[in-house]
Amino acid sequence: MEFDFTGQTALVTGGTRGIGRAISEAFLKAGAKVVATYRSNDEEAENFKRANAGHADCLDIHKFDVTDYEAVEKFYKDIEAKYENFQILVISSGIRSDSIVGMMKAEDWNRVIDTNLTGTFNLSKLAVQSMMRQRYGRIITLTSPIGKFGFAGQANYSASKAGQVAFMRSLSKEVASRKITVNCVSPGFIDTDFIGDLPEEQRKSYKDQIPLKRFGTPEDVTYPVLFLASKESSYITGSVLEVTGGL
Repeated sequence: MEFDFTGQTALVTGGTRGIGRAISEAFLKAGAKVVATYRSNDEEAENFKRANAGHADCLDIHKFDVTDYEAVEKFYKDIEAKYENFQILVISSGIRSDSIVGMMKAEDWNRVIDTNLTGTFNLSKLAVQSMMRQRYGRIITLTSPIGKFGFAGQANYSASKAGQVAFMRSLSKEVASRKITVNCVSPGFIDTDFIGDLPEEQRKSYKDQIPLKRFGTPEDVTYPVLFLASKESSYITGSVLEVTGGL
């Protein structure tokens, strides 16, 4: 499957590690200019930059917190000053902080909701303002099947992911007349450091639930994202594309 994003600019938040990194690299290989963002892990950002030195002319890396509205606003102003327009936003930034509800700290609830859901609002609102002027755009948010199924110990993460889907469906109706599509990709268990801290017994239990009997790879997610970001997906909006191995 070949994609050509020559002449387009893709913003990928959380784009320097894990699934986000794979998506950034896939866009670079497909000819896009990529702006990858991250919040705090400078070492991983530098590793990502070195690994993609061959695309240095097409890669920018920005550091900011998606929960900080003013920082997001400044980011978009900087991007528009350099690129004028961007066509694609992929929201891959996200965190989890697990605990059962009866023991969950209020700050852990707020931090996960703020990053995963409020961050999605901040990024989408300001992207839409730019895309509406162009009368074109693609917004793809990485959500999770946990928002549909729910897992014990992840009420905050589950709520944030269900909220992303509901937000996407409302936004897709608001901007459809401007040829902006808004969709979600819902990866299941993808073998990155995001699930790397789970106990081995829990990892085995999760794998046993997957009909394909394996965790996904970041690359398993990139093609669905690139397809929804392409011009060929122009009649798909308000949808969730599941990449779960059959969950």
